[in-house]
Amino acid sequence: MIAAIDEGLGAYSAAALFRVSVSSIYKALGRRRATGEETARAAGRGPSPKLGAYDTALRARVMEEPDITLAELQSWFLTEHATKVSVGCLWKQLRRLGLTLKKSHNTQPNNSAPTSRRPVQIGSPCKPS
Repeated sequence: MIAAIDEGLGAYSAAALFRVSVSSIYKALGRRRATGEETARAAGRGPSPKLGAYDTALRARVMEEPDITLAELQSWFLTEHATKVSVGCLWKQLRRLGLTLKKSHNTQPNNSAPTSRRPVQIGSPCKPS
């Protein structure tokens, strides 16, 4: 890519030819000018998750107690692994692992009062207001 630029090819033409952004070409040229580096860099993958090392332990804990709350998981991490984590961090890690926290339904649904009006049957007489 840089060799093509050195041979006189424009940045926009080189970007289309090599299927990269024009910005990446200018960044590579700036890197060569600043450090002499001419090789392409690997694509960044972002920071590794804070709880990545605890995947198996977290999965086992959620499988053991599927109705555990995020607050309970926070305190478990603090006591068992001496790691303080936020609810958001836990939520992202659970989603990344494909785990969900299930609420336990210990009681029957409330049937004491209907929550919506009953549907009117077609052809039934209207009540005068």
